Amino acid sequence: MRIISICPSNTELLAFLDAEHMLVGIDDYSDWPNEITTLPRLGPDLSIRMDELEALKPDLVLASLSVPGMEKNVDELVRRKIPHLVLNPQTLEEIGQDLLKVAEACGLNAAPVHAEYLAVIEDIKSRGQKAPNRPSLYWEWWPKPVFTPGNINWLTEISNITGARNLFDDTDSANVQTDWADVLERQPDYILLAWVGVLTSKVKPALVKKRPGWIEMTAIDHLHVMEEELYCRPSPRLIEGAIRLGKLIHPEEFEDMELPRFIKEKQI
Repeated sequence: MRIISICPSNTELLAFLDAEHMLVGIDDYSDWPNEITTLPRLGPDLSIRMDELEALKPDLVLASLSVPGMEKNVDELVRRKIPHLVLNPQTLEEIGQDLLKVAEACGLNAAPVHAEYLAVIEDIKSRGQKAPNRPSLYWEWWPKPVFTPGNINWLTEISNITGARNLFDDTDSANVQTDWADVLERQPDYILLAWVGVLTSKVKPALVKKRPGWIEMTAIDHLHVMEEELYCRPSPRLIEGAIRLGKLIHPEEFEDMELPRFIKEKQI
């Protein structure tokens, strides 16, 4: 099959199915695994150049609604009658179901990787349940205006299974626009910066340290830059992010946990 992925998380799904060799084109932000680096780039995920996409004659386009604004890509695929599959996972279970869905569409067997994926999640849950406390985590997706994940999001789930809680899990939405005064009042135990679409090296903790009330915060010694690609994309790489988070907040429970085989294989 000739497959095009127009979202990094979908590209990663294909990689976990050992199907990256089927790709003939990708969006500009897809950056994993290394095997995709020579593929044609079709533009940012919110502004895919559809004429170039259509010229590649795909058998299937993997689209996504995981980021607001991607609807126009889907509308254009429909208008041009290009075969496509639209994914929009918000939970770890839904990401697992997408592995099966994409595999079926591509004629692949996802059962082994799906089983391993579920087993690792259960291992993480078991370790998180043994943690002696549940710190509150403020996940910052964007600094100005402040955006953070709400209850309906994989980061709330990852927080829970590693033995913590999302500071904004009382808001029933995928993302929340708020302000620093709200965060300050809630007094998180950890501040975790995962700015969407920003390289880890470009994230600036100094911006947080200039905000009012910073010096008195509970989290003053727990400000961390987290890898955007391990926390902001709905793909199985979230498992690696969850393990790293567990090692950060509950090292005794997670220190001996290794990456699962299905992730290690892709890092070689």
